[in-house]
Amino acid sequence: MLDPISENLNILEGKIDHFEDKNAIIILADGQKISWPIKNLPDDCLADTPIRLILTTSKNDEKEREKIAKTILNEILKNPDGQNNQ
Repeated sequence: MLDPISENLNILEGKIDHFEDKNAIIILADGQKISWPIKNLPDDCLADTPIRLILTTSKNDEKEREKIAKTILNEILKNPDGQNNQ
């Protein structure tokens, strides 16, 4: 199940299943497999590490960054128990 941030953006969620040669095999939430170069992964990735792939084009990069920032800020500011965290 996607979290609120992923639901509002062009994000695919999955996890690193295993490593083959110079690639990580990523299995997405819908079962698709992607072979991703290990050199393009964050340094802390291991097997079973959850990942998010954010899909953008050069044309909509700025718009997507704004959308991501707004969504993250809304999640941070949302307080489900109704108490002020200050």
